[in-house]
Amino acid sequence: GESGVGPITSFDATGFPVRFAAELRNRPKLDQGQLKIELTERCWNQIQQQLNGTPLPQRLGVCVGSEAARPDLEEFALRLRTKTAPEMSELRRNAADAPARWLARASGANGPVSTISTACTSSSQAIGEGLLRIQRGEVDAMIVGGVDVLVGPLMVTGFSLLGALSTRNDDPQRASRPFDVDRDGFVLGEGAGFLLIESEDSARSTGRVPLAELSGYGNSCNAWRITDSPPDGRGAAQSMAAALEAASLSPDDIGYINAHGTSTGMNDPSESAGIQRVFGASTAAIPVSSSKSMMGHLVAACGAVEALVCMEVVRQGKIPPTLNLENADSRCALAHVVGEPQQGPVQHALSNAFGFGGSNGSLVVSSWD
Repeated sequence: GESGVGPITSFDATGFPVRFAAELRNRPKLDQGQLKIELTERCWNQIQQQLNGTPLPQRLGVCVGSEAARPDLEEFALRLRTKTAPEMSELRRNAADAPARWLARASGANGPVSTISTACTSSSQAIGEGLLRIQRGEVDAMIVGGVDVLVGPLMVTGFSLLGALSTRNDDPQRASRPFDVDRDGFVLGEGAGFLLIESEDSARSTGRVPLAELSGYGNSCNAWRITDSPPDGRGAAQSMAAALEAASLSPDDIGYINAHGTSTGMNDPSESAGIQRVFGASTAAIPVSSSKSMMGHLVAACGAVEALVCMEVVRQGKIPPTLNLENADSRCALAHVVGEPQQGPVQHALSNAFGFGGSNGSLVVSSWD
């Protein structure tokens, strides 16, 4: 229920149309490629703490949602003027697959190691593809998730030109307002989220008690427009329905939906229409909120971080609210959680991620008992 949005400090944003973001707190002075590896390492260290000395399975893979690091414009211009090529190590560090390669080395993963780059759906699909590999018997466990660092001159300029960002420079903490009639765009964020997922047999063999169950995954493509979603929400609905089917659940079983909820004019009503198509009469009874109202849009990392939010919801029975939702758009008729967190047990939660280019990913996270 607390906003992480504030003025940009990682570069001088004077004169930019947007001068605020959901930056990492105490952000190290690193370039984007270095920072992505730093965040990946932090997450890996947390996973190791959770493992508490229990061994990783021998058949271990990695799948990461990631985009290529965006260049520093001043350095890029200098290279053009001086015709100086970057070193190979820099090129590899900035490549989209750099976090996956780092995790493979750190963990000793000798199974399939891959990177998914489908914009805002990247890490949701990375988690889902990891689940499918385990279900097919290819591996016993997968390190999955995503990382992205978006706050820089290039991305602020690019998304501003698209008209996708909120321009509430005088009131940044109230800028991200998913489903609100006065929303004017999303807020750039940055961060990472990773999970170790494994088969039940693998967990039992080491005595590990799972934090939650990843019980279903669905994906689809809108086949519509690059930056827009179809107004009827059909692609989102197809993804959600596939996740429910994979989890062998009915719409009535879902106790919470963590919406993609970007705070844009196109996404929010389209996603709402998709939810209504899938859940029908149950829609009015299922609590919905958007983490992006607090954390901004993490793009390649948002699906993983929001899946982790769902994991905490089923563990704690506490649903976070959507911030700044004061006057819901009539096209977004959902059971919005606003104001304070909502208490109550949740057995199954649904996490949505819908990306530029029309890719969709939905995950069902269930409590472990």
